[in-house]
Amino acid sequence: MDLWNLVAIQPMINILIVMSDALFDSPGLAIIALTIIVNLILLPLTLKQIKSTKAMQDIQPKVLELTKKYAKDKEKLSQEQMKLYREAGMSPAGCLLPMLIQMPIWLALYQAVMKLLATSPDNFLDLGRFLYNWSQVFAVLPLNNRFLWFDLGSPDQIVLPLLVGATMWVQQKMSTIPSPDPKQQSQSQMMLWMMPIMFAYLAMSFSSGLALYWVVSSLIRIGIQYFTTGWGGLLPQKKSKQAVVIKKEIY
Repeated sequence: MDLWNLVAIQPMINILIVMSDALFDSPGLAIIALTIIVNLILLPLTLKQIKSTKAMQDIQPKVLELTKKYAKDKEKLSQEQMKLYREAGMSPAGCLLPMLIQMPIWLALYQAVMKLLATSPDNFLDLGRFLYNWSQVFAVLPLNNRFLWFDLGSPDQIVLPLLVGATMWVQQKMSTIPSPDPKQQSQSQMMLWMMPIMFAYLAMSFSSGLALYWVVSSLIRIGIQYFTTGWGGLLPQKKSKQAVVIKKEIY
């Protein structure tokens, strides 16, 4: 067994089996519980990211001043903005860190669900070598692959992809920071729509178990965001007179 299977797939399969046994023989509830646990582990990092985003919004007046001062020198403007972010202890790329950390978990969960629910004869025959020698593990199998209206091992073509896209859009919209730079604002808007659409498309191709993880994870982050900073970008943002003047000068 290679290293990835040993440290990721095998533990994930056995964790899901044990949690399913504890949660009324429901792999769906096990995935939800796993999602909650992962997000609790990542909570300090998530809170740091949210506070960093809020701090970045608070320094927008200084960003506006830089935009006005270096309106004709984009390279200098970029340098000064990065300097300002460093002084404030922030990293614009920091918002991607929780997602990057979770990517191996997504991959392990997807592969574990495919093998555990025996979506093909090969997966069923291969499952035995991933099981720990625990009596509890063998007593639970085979697992029920149904949860609510969908099959956890197969893609859901409509409802779950829509939920994945909608919850991810709300989460990103809440944390979106308005920018005085039209180019940055355009990039933010593109990312706001591109990521939810991409994940909704992926949810139509991957197992429903992975899509369920994405939906629950986004709902948890929406709740954390709300109790930390409120509705954020979901509410209409008031433009200051200074921002309007600077925007006119940029054009």
